[in-house]
Amino acid sequence: MTDSTQNGSQPVIELKDVKVHHHARGGKLFRPNIVKAVDGVDFTISRGETVGIVGESGCGKSTLASVLVGLQAPTSGDVLFHGKPAIKRNAALRKEFGRSVSVVFQDPSTALNPRMTIQDILTDPLQIHGIGTAATRAAKVGELLALVGLPQSAAEVTPSQVSGGQRQRVAIARALALDPDIIVADEPTSALDVSVRAQVLNLLSDLKTQLNLGMVFISHDIQTVRYVSDRICVMYFGRIVEQGTASQVFDTPSNDYTKKLLGAAPSLLHI
Repeated sequence: MTDSTQNGSQPVIELKDVKVHHHARGGKLFRPNIVKAVDGVDFTISRGETVGIVGESGCGKSTLASVLVGLQAPTSGDVLFHGKPAIKRNAALRKEFGRSVSVVFQDPSTALNPRMTIQDILTDPLQIHGIGTAATRAAKVGELLALVGLPQSAAEVTPSQVSGGQRQRVAIARALALDPDIIVADEPTSALDVSVRAQVLNLLSDLKTQLNLGMVFISHDIQTVRYVSDRICVMYFGRIVEQGTASQVFDTPSNDYTKKLLGAAPSLLHI
């Protein structure tokens, strides 16, 4: 993998020849249809870099995200976490993995509990992992709100009482609550108005630099991916068909599918 150790550190997560195959309905009894959602992917993510994964709907990028955050076990292949096998995790490794790898989902209105205050939403991960006292957790909530550009008064309201862009900031704050090494952001701006999309992208870029985060940014919009990524992986039918730095992929694409994506994707950012 090129550039996998560009910042001199061991990858936090490394995938080796990972496959996720599903049996689909409609196949014959002795010849079932096999859907190859992920089909032999090698991938690494280290602290301090943003890797964009781009491809159209159904290419396997969200399944790959599920493998990266531990929600989906691969059919075959290896998942390494800080160099250790991580598919069959014991309790201690599961806890360490849960703190180290965080996720921001596409739609904050469904990802956040509507009955909880933002204070409780941000405190919840700390309580689950037994971190701090009531006083230190309250202080951490204040830090998180400031980090994502929300007023302290936001702690007292529920997600429905703030805008879509502010809800996604809350989701990002929750993802940062455990001081993770890696954030996996799966289409984090596609449910937002164009007017706030760039603000959230800028926030993610700033946080990556400020906190030395590793970030996996997943989107169908190659222009958005270019805006935030150091390195880009183009997915097509479960495979990574092209990868390189953002400038390499944009300036000298070698794969026909990448060229098609570039030709069909005007910027949706208006920036």
